[in-house]
Amino acid sequence: MARFGLNVQAVPVSVDEVCALARTLPRAGEAFVRGRVKFRVGSIVFLSFSKDGETMGFGFPKEWRATLVENEPEKFSLPSESDMRFHWVHVRLDSIDQDEMRDLVENAWALCAPKFLVEEYATAQGYRRGD
Repeated sequence: MARFGLNVQAVPVSVDEVCALARTLPRAGEAFVRGRVKFRVGSIVFLSFSKDGETMGFGFPKEWRATLVENEPEKFSLPSESDMRFHWVHVRLDSIDQDEMRDLVENAWALCAPKFLVEEYATAQGYRRGD
C-alpha cells in the first residue's frame, strides 16, 4: 500500500494470531490431526494450517473460489485435486494482514456454524447484515 509516496507493507499474520481468533468463535473446536492444527464446528473443518505454518486452508464457497484465485494468485491457491469437492481455498499467511485474516476466518466459520450462532456472533460483534 502506498501512502504519501511511501511503500507501507501490511504486517503478515502468524498461526498463533489466527488460532487466537478461531478459539473465540462459538462452538469452534481445535484439533491436532496428522501433524496439523485444524478448527472445526462439529465434524466440519473450517480452518487448517500446513505443517510448516506458511499456508492456511479455509472454508470458502466453491462457486467463488476460482475467481478469488484468478484475481490474486500470489495470495490464494486452489486445494489439491482430492480436496476440490470441498468448500476450500488456501492462502499464504505472509500475504494477508489482520483485517483480511479476520474476514477469512469469520466467514469460513460462518459457512459451517448454525445460522442462529452466526447471527448472535454478528450482533455481538456489531456487524450489520451484509457486512
